[in-house]
Amino acid sequence: MTGSRDLFARAVAVTGIGMITSLGRGVAENWRRLTAGDSGIRRIARFPTEGLRTQIAGCVDFMDVDPVTIPALSRAMAEAVSDEAVAASGIAADGAIDGDLFLAAPPIEHDWESRFDLLDTVDPGGGPYARGDGAAGTEETLPWHREFMNGSLADWLAGRHGCTGSPITLTTACASGASAIQLGVESIRRGERPAALCIGTDGSINSESLIRFALLSALSTKNDPPERAAKPFSRNRDGFVMAEGAAALVLEHPEHAKARGAPVLGWILGCGEAADTFHRTRSNPDGGAIVRSMAGAIADAGLAPADIGYINAHGTGTPENDKMEYLGITEVFGDHSGRLAVSSNKSMIGHTLTAAGAVEAVATVKALGDGLLPPTINYREPDPNIALDVVPNEARAQKVEFALSNSFGFGGQNVSLVLGAAG
Repeated sequence: MTGSRDLFARAVAVTGIGMITSLGRGVAENWRRLTAGDSGIRRIARFPTEGLRTQIAGCVDFMDVDPVTIPALSRAMAEAVSDEAVAASGIAADGAIDGDLFLAAPPIEHDWESRFDLLDTVDPGGGPYARGDGAAGTEETLPWHREFMNGSLADWLAGRHGCTGSPITLTTACASGASAIQLGVESIRRGERPAALCIGTDGSINSESLIRFALLSALSTKNDPPERAAKPFSRNRDGFVMAEGAAALVLEHPEHAKARGAPVLGWILGCGEAADTFHRTRSNPDGGAIVRSMAGAIADAGLAPADIGYINAHGTGTPENDKMEYLGITEVFGDHSGRLAVSSNKSMIGHTLTAAGAVEAVATVKALGDGLLPPTINYREPDPNIALDVVPNEARAQKVEFALSNSFGFGGQNVSLVLGAAG
């Protein structure tokens, strides 16, 4: 794909990428380790896990953040990946980006330590809610409020990179990172701005969030050894592994990228979005929203299902999600589904939640650019009811022109992206 599909730039150029996961910092390090089949999943050292059924995660413990809170780590990672993507693209050479900023960030709430610190800023009289109201009205607590306001991080990042458009914060559960990319694509297509900075970040691993997902019976309890816990599409899969990470993509109208001589790393060709209201955590058994999401992205790209050669799957490793994704793939692709290469990055880095769609889009850009498909590790016992060509345990050298990246979130929020190779 070498240019726009029509006057409205249906194809949007990717000119810069940045990435952090439990495997390391930076696109180069992550790609090296992803294609080597390494795992970033370890025993949690950040807080005590005695008595918890799940004691493992893909933690990002190498950032300069102290204390580690959800907002602080999410901010540090968003800063790092956006810096990397913007520098790689060269788009801000004059100190500004003529574009909007779309940030997928985790739901903002105080960690317990911060809640107690807030309460300690006011007199001890009265109950916790009265004390909380009192804390909200004091100048002393303004730093907390700025940190936990939902739009503050997007606004700060937009200022850091000189984005002239709107700073937008969004959350569509585990589809959020892909939603941020979709919004960037749509903004460029509508002609609002010639560029967009799209970021997904999530530093949500603490004891409370771990327990919440455990209560949903969504997490793997195979703690030993940690690196073998995430087993997407395997018969013995038992849940996903929580993880942290972030990714950023600089998107541009093809003519804007061409005019400044920017290197094109890949293309976002199509976006599909569909939702159902079946259940807060379960997928509708008919798979209708998943089917519409994938089919919509392919149609939006002006392609046919047979044109797709690789799927970077949502592939969480839960018994239900993998089954539903398989059913959706077979419905959309028919006989071609058996000829598609499929892999799940979550087998190595875990599920980066809000950031997952952005992280996996960056991995897909690299797969298309290098002609190297990352593996699904721990794929030792294939599920006989999931008849897909899962790339098993080692990376596969395979040139692919068009790929699909799936992100399916709790609450029936689904986004699929079609990406194209830069050549």
